[in-house]
Amino acid sequence: MDTPCAKRRSRWAGILPALAVFLVVAAPAGTGQVPASAQAAQEPGRIDGEALVRDLSIIAADSMAGRLAGSDGGRRAGEYLLSRLVESGTVPVGGVRRQAFPLGRGTTEGATGVNVFGMIPGVEHPGRYIVVSAHYDHLGVRGGEIYNGADDNASGSAALPALAAYLASNPPRHSFLFVAFDAEEIGLLGARAFVSDPPVPLASILLNVNMDMIGHSAAGELYAAGTYHYPALGPLVEEAASEAEVTLLAGHDSPELSARDDWTDLSDHAAFHARGIPFLYFGVEDHEDYHRPTDTVESLTLDFYVDAVEAILGFLLLTDREGERID
Repeated sequence: MDTPCAKRRSRWAGILPALAVFLVVAAPAGTGQVPASAQAAQEPGRIDGEALVRDLSIIAADSMAGRLAGSDGGRRAGEYLLSRLVESGTVPVGGVRRQAFPLGRGTTEGATGVNVFGMIPGVEHPGRYIVVSAHYDHLGVRGGEIYNGADDNASGSAALPALAAYLASNPPRHSFLFVAFDAEEIGLLGARAFVSDPPVPLASILLNVNMDMIGHSAAGELYAAGTYHYPALGPLVEEAASEAEVTLLAGHDSPELSARDDWTDLSDHAAFHARGIPFLYFGVEDHEDYHRPTDTVESLTLDFYVDAVEAILGFLLLTDREGERID
């Protein structure tokens, strides 16, 4: 007997065979883009689930070769995300949509990483920003095997244009800055470059909402880390949890936990936290495919993924409503 989650997952699983065909046969060179004619059943909701799963599948495709920072596949993944942020209705920030930075030691000499971003202006507080972020780089090719990084972190980066598209059609009170970071896997370099040379004043950033691994949970559990450090976010997480289709749990942010279980410094939000900017980090617990070649789209729980992005959108809308209370 199917569980409710299994029934929802079967609706999204139907898109994968069509995507596999289009990615190989009909994709424009360099992007792996799926034509708009690819069809799949779409669940009702605020998020365009079909576009979300399509973007994730393109970012995690073999053609991106694991998206290693500084590689051709990584560059193409960043450009694809930028094109999708443009299509989703974001605008440049001060005329800029890219931020290049050096990758440094251990990489090809002179290699650079590139953050890409776009903004949805606020209608009441355009000079106050909520930064929504996810890294798009992964581990590349190792031992002849592609590390596709579908959950880590095609899942989070594909959510960026999906969330931006909703806010473009439903203008927020505060400005939302959507940022796809590069080079997280080699030391949070993209996020650190961003806070060192931000496109908006750091003092104008109310909050960083970071997404890293939000697509794989057989238990249907999504964690929101950060309320230990920023208790004012706790009631917003609780309210978002009451409306979510996933089980949304606060935690993984206490210094009493082990280094691996305390997620405070384990992804790009750490760069914001170090500057005193509140953060909330959405992610799932490590699973058997983490940092393995088996982290592919086929391994994800797509029903959970779409519902998780819906839950994150719910939290974003609450922060927009209650922005004056975040500190």
